[in-house]
Amino acid sequence: MTTTGVRASFKSFDESTREDWAAIMPQLQVTQSMVADRVLEQLGYLRNDYGGFPVDRLEHSLQTATRAERDGRDDEYLVCALLHDIGDTLAPFNHPAIAAGILQPFVSEANHWMVAHHGTFQGYYFWHHIGLDKDARDAHRDSPYFDYTAEFCAKYDQVAFDSDYRSEPLEHYEPLLRTFFGPKSA
Repeated sequence: MTTTGVRASFKSFDESTREDWAAIMPQLQVTQSMVADRVLEQLGYLRNDYGGFPVDRLEHSLQTATRAERDGRDDEYLVCALLHDIGDTLAPFNHPAIAAGILQPFVSEANHWMVAHHGTFQGYYFWHHIGLDKDARDAHRDSPYFDYTAEFCAKYDQVAFDSDYRSEPLEHYEPLLRTFFGPKSA
């Protein structure tokens, strides 16, 4: 999908011209208009991937978002809750960085930090079972977002493995994602 058939002609950035960039920059909104579809596609990869957990990774994400929604959190927080584990199947050991990278241009510093560090904070609940330091999150005690992130994990993330919980379906969050990631006015 493109807005024009005009394309840049350079072979390296240092050869580029103002005219080249005039052809490229309008495409940013076109690309941005596809982000919600791509995010929904990536969330779809979490469906039926249990990884040994009691619920699949998508249900975990939906439970996390639903719990936050039912607790009255704002839309930005809900998007963070829904996407916090979006990178689980792509980069399991570094999944918080994947989600944080997707969200960073759109969310507050507090929500970005929360998503970027939730993995270590989540470890508080189980790392001692796998030979890791459950108190590793304490290295971040000086962060102004420590309590905020600890609360996210305690109230929404670590409890979102309940096969009896009735979460909202992904379709419930689709309009929110389309608005959140849709093209922005310049």
